[in-house]
Amino acid sequence: MKLTRRALAAGGALFGIGLGQAARAQSTGAFAAARDYSESREGVSLLIEQGGQTLFEAYANGGGPDQPWELASGTKSFSGVLACSLQASGLLDIDRPCADILTEWRDDPAKATVTTRQLLTLTGGVVSGGFGRPTRYEEAAAAPLAFAPGERFEYGPGPYQVFGEMLRRILRRDGYDEDVLGLIRARVLDPVGVRDRGWRRVGGQPTLPSGAQLTAPDWAKWGRWVMDGAGGLDLAPCFQGTPQNPGYGLTFWLMRPGLIAPRRRYGMGEEAAGIADQGEDIRAAAGAGDQKLYLIPDRDLVIVRQSRAVPLALRGRAPQWSDLDFLRLALNDL
Repeated sequence: MKLTRRALAAGGALFGIGLGQAARAQSTGAFAAARDYSESREGVSLLIEQGGQTLFEAYANGGGPDQPWELASGTKSFSGVLACSLQASGLLDIDRPCADILTEWRDDPAKATVTTRQLLTLTGGVVSGGFGRPTRYEEAAAAPLAFAPGERFEYGPGPYQVFGEMLRRILRRDGYDEDVLGLIRARVLDPVGVRDRGWRRVGGQPTLPSGAQLTAPDWAKWGRWVMDGAGGLDLAPCFQGTPQNPGYGLTFWLMRPGLIAPRRRYGMGEEAAGIADQGEDIRAAAGAGDQKLYLIPDRDLVIVRQSRAVPLALRGRAPQWSDLDFLRLALNDL
């Protein structure tokens, strides 16, 4: 049974009232199967929130409500929201060529056509760096394209680091210090009162494809803000797939038929699209070790799952995880 925003507005009953704090200690009952599935796979936190109310919150394996964990590629979604924020302010047009900002790209016939939308939907031909090894911004921007813009979808860190170089130049152009992390905080985290607890850097630059650390409550709070429209931003590009990959928008995964997933250690599998067969519209930020932020607008539902398995994923040894199996367990109790 679904609980929609309309049902909430009409006063429909909230499933799971009375869980909250008590859910942390109970060994059976609602969401126990989803919790057990997560914890048996190195899970450290599971937080389920609906309509602004916490239905379930549990921690294990060293986790806790104040313990931050690396989001891995879950970090990528900040770039999509930031791009939409800059577009709303007239500082960026995602459908204009990146060469408007990266002026040296004008000298390369292929690079000259790549738009910011193509860059951040991973269809622009930019491929540089490796899993867990992003290059510096300027190195990513200088790398040759690996394929013609629009030819296919290819997942990797390079496009986000190119976006970092674009942000650096936008700041310089407008007379600001080249503080990319300050810009992310000001436009993507501060508006919702969320504070990152650390951020990996390469050459002094914050990495945009991975590296941010958040607590589970803060990630859920941020997800709620996004699902509610991020203070009036037009986030439609984030949730529009492409012909090259219907299951990936502007830095967000979309669990839809045709989803093309990266290799499993990146934190997303193609079986996730199977949830669409049940009529669910699920958007997600996902990272290595199966860090997950699921947004389910029709149910007014936010689910955060974090794990300590990032180091295992880097070595190709993360426990097997299925978004489809986990979500079936979680949604079964709603």
